Amino acid sequence: MKSFNFLLPNRPEKPRNNGLTMALDKGLGYEAAKSLMEIAGDYVDLLKFGWGTIIIHDRDIIMNKIKMYKSFDISPYPGGTLFEIAYTQNKVSKYFKEASEMGFEVIEISDGSTNMKTEEKLDFIATAKDKGFHVISEVGKKDPNEDSKIDLDSRIELIKNEIKAGSSKVIIEAREGGKNIGIFDKSGNAKDKEVNYLLENLPNDKIIWEAPNKDQQIYLVLKIGRDVNLGNISSNDISSLETIRRGLRGDTLGKV
Repeated sequence: MKSFNFLLPNRPEKPRNNGLTMALDKGLGYEAAKSLMEIAGDYVDLLKFGWGTIIIHDRDIIMNKIKMYKSFDISPYPGGTLFEIAYTQNKVSKYFKEASEMGFEVIEISDGSTNMKTEEKLDFIATAKDKGFHVISEVGKKDPNEDSKIDLDSRIELIKNEIKAGSSKVIIEAREGGKNIGIFDKSGNAKDKEVNYLLENLPNDKIIWEAPNKDQQIYLVLKIGRDVNLGNISSNDISSLETIRRGLRGDTLGKV
């Protein structure tokens, strides 16, 4: 039982389909990660090993972390940049095999740093699903100049096609910094009209909005609701985000 449990607003228990929190592991040691999950694991649904960090760490340690995260009903997965590295080296089949052998059941397919053709990406999504993975894909480019070339209608079409190809969730790119990418301007403020347009044309339960910064999390919770799917949450901000979702801080008290 939680302390002051009688004051705690309810939220759906895991496994959840909405209100997902995707947190980042950027190189946590095993004991630090386990300690964090013991206190905040109830509030994490997906755990992304950031970009290519896991390939510079010992394989056995990573596999132990995968098992540990799963023991808290969390789905860990390797970041999409690692998939893109495999793509540039023509080693995607080997990548899928290694991911499966290590215990990953979720895989991310992205093209944020490469010039992958749309048809190729959709084929990779379908292939990953056929291999038994739950697929999360990501739409958007890491380079702000390249990302700005994707207009809203094109972004919507890409998302819908990736869902059709087999993605269970699609991430809207915002990077770790959350500035000048996707729905955020150079200052990190949300482009409200663009968000409205996306909400009108996309199935919200299929979208994960990357929102690494507190103000962005508050905006999306107030805009969409406490059970909005949010991603790229720092490991330090897991509990903070949960209090935002439940109206336990001044920013959302009495508003969710």
